[in-house]
Amino acid sequence: MKYFNIAVIAGDGIGPEVIAEGKKVFDGIAKMDGGFSVSFEDFPWGCEYYLKTGEMMPADGLDTLQNFDAVYLGAVGYPGVPDHVSLGGLLLQIRRGFDEYINLRPVRLLKGAPCPLADVSTDDINMIVVRENSEGEYANVGAHLYAGSEREMALQTGVFSRHGCERVIRYAYELARREKRSLTSISKGNALRYSMVFWDEIFAEIGREYPDVETHSLLVDAASMFFVKDPKRFEIVVTSNLFGDILTDLGAAIAGGMGLAAGANLNPERTYPSMFEPIHGSAPDIAGQGVANPLASIWSISQMLDFLGEQEWADCVLSAIETLLVERRTLTPDLGGSAKTSEIGAAILEILER
Repeated sequence: MKYFNIAVIAGDGIGPEVIAEGKKVFDGIAKMDGGFSVSFEDFPWGCEYYLKTGEMMPADGLDTLQNFDAVYLGAVGYPGVPDHVSLGGLLLQIRRGFDEYINLRPVRLLKGAPCPLADVSTDDINMIVVRENSEGEYANVGAHLYAGSEREMALQTGVFSRHGCERVIRYAYELARREKRSLTSISKGNALRYSMVFWDEIFAEIGREYPDVETHSLLVDAASMFFVKDPKRFEIVVTSNLFGDILTDLGAAIAGGMGLAAGANLNPERTYPSMFEPIHGSAPDIAGQGVANPLASIWSISQMLDFLGEQEWADCVLSAIETLLVERRTLTPDLGGSAKTSEIGAAILEILER
């Protein structure tokens, strides 16, 4: 029997509420399947931990997480802790420390999910965004100089290495080839003369190895427009850290909202654990009320199952989410229902058991 050991960092705000439902689904699937088992170990890291200890996670946190099969993260951020402290001290530490250089975010309109766009079907919004996740604009290289003087300035340097660009672009090409879908690169080469021109050159260079993959290149401003006006043109998308961050939030907005937005932080070589998370924030204004939507957290369990080699169950979880949305019997208030957060996991399992 296979055994999966998952590290859980529920984090802040609604994190513990939505993560509990994802754990419920994974554990229920393991019992239904009988061919694998799962255990979870919870770590109390996050903003509350920071306010008590002065750090978002212990100094040896990565060493602690190293031996797990995957990391399951809820949400990070809470009033009283600056966002750059909460993000940099936990989420980004894990992404960089475990070389999770692929951020994989599905932008897919499920049946029954709300969409703000008129005359759009589920076939029109079905893309996967491959975001560079380790360097680029979020490399945290820069300086704050002459603080408090008239000469005060901040320098923020984007880091685009050949190694970093090649591996994410090649991953996207391989994904497009495997799924027989087109690949669109999104950059800003007309204004960012060095970093984005470099990105564009590498995209074209690697593309010569994949003559069977249909490719397109778009500037990020045009891509933002087409995400709304013509999302059907996008199938596999590859882009930089910053642009991927922004575009996938836009993608979530057109594909059911942030409550249906999941993300995977992958170390494809499996040298280190990969991390799976709903990409919404900690929503402290609704924390503890039992109204948070945990479907993004459950979708991220689908991504985790896929990465762990349980593709059939991964597909089943996604189908169950879609059935839940179509039947409309057990939905949280953001989706027009009256169900509590704690009811959703059981509802998904009930659908899976049918």
